[in-house]
Amino acid sequence: MKISYKKLWIELINRDIKKSDLRKLTGLSAGTITKLNKNEPVSVAVLLSICEVLQCDIGDICSVVSEGNVTENN
Repeated sequence: MKISYKKLWIELINRDIKKSDLRKLTGLSAGTITKLNKNEPVSVAVLLSICEVLQCDIGDICSVVSEGNVTENN
């Protein structure tokens, strides 16, 4: 099983927030944004900081999918 942040990117599009804006709002590093973009694992603290800014739940920004269904930006 792998994690997908596709929901996060959809949420950002719906809110007209750019990745660079998300970085500024959350204080996340460029490396962390890159990990998210590549569907790589990040800490729960990172996810919570995003949820706090977006005022949403973790399930609103990520999901667990089978490995065959995860691609970059998926």
